[in-house]
Amino acid sequence: MSDTRETGGRVVLAGAPLGNTGDASARLREVLASADVVAAEDTRRLSRLAKDLGVTVSGRVVSYFEGNDERRTPELVEALRAGSVVVVVTDGGMPSVSDPGYRLVRAALDAGFPVTSAPGPSAVTTALALSGLPSDRFVFEGFLPRTGSNRRSRLRELAAEQRTLVFFEAPHRITGALEDLASIFGADRPAALCRELTKTYEEIRRDTLGALAAGAAEDPPRGEITLVVAGVPAGPPTPPDDGELRAAVAEREAAGQTRRDAIQTVADAYGLRKREVYALVHEKP
Repeated sequence: MSDTRETGGRVVLAGAPLGNTGDASARLREVLASADVVAAEDTRRLSRLAKDLGVTVSGRVVSYFEGNDERRTPELVEALRAGSVVVVVTDGGMPSVSDPGYRLVRAALDAGFPVTSAPGPSAVTTALALSGLPSDRFVFEGFLPRTGSNRRSRLRELAAEQRTLVFFEAPHRITGALEDLASIFGADRPAALCRELTKTYEEIRRDTLGALAAGAAEDPPRGEITLVVAGVPAGPPTPPDDGELRAAVAEREAAGQTRRDAIQTVADAYGLRKREVYALVHEKP
């Protein structure tokens, strides 16, 4: 294999402002102006961003989004082979973090080309810092599954997670997601709903999952949403008495879980064996 360093081809992941163009770095301006190829999630948004930043993009601009990244990646690798600097920019935040970019990063590295970044804002860490929840240890889950059954299945897998959790969610799914979170994690779990970060209408709703779900149903949040949810306290909580355990299972059944899943969720939440909770629920008075 030839030494790709001699060609000059490389990928630059460019962090774009989340909403306030004042957050753009001098480095972002530099890489957009000097790139041979700019792979943009939305070429129209790129044009607006460049105009706001007073930057002239002289390189070739191509669209690069979730629907065409598989097809376009080989083309961009060929541009790297020709010595091009390929800059990837999304609608906001860092490329490849629940946004286009990862496929090209992997392909470029496999082909021996360097990948670097012009770091910029991140909705994940911005929301985490603003949430008021523990930020020393956290896990980023990206977007939850779109369908309710798959979403609930994934949430049951995360119910015992002790680290703070960060999710992205779409406005038309946020109410259902919050209702499922409240049902599976517990309505009293602290959380923060962050919308339109760094934009004019930025809003942070800090409350319990139950209260946030009720608020979203009454006043659906709009725009781009990042949801931060507290993890469970270290070590299993003290189990409630038998009557409360039965009530917890019944509450989850009423929320739409099957009895089997409700029993598993309650057992996981309190560090109990599933058969213990099963026996208690099916115990004759």
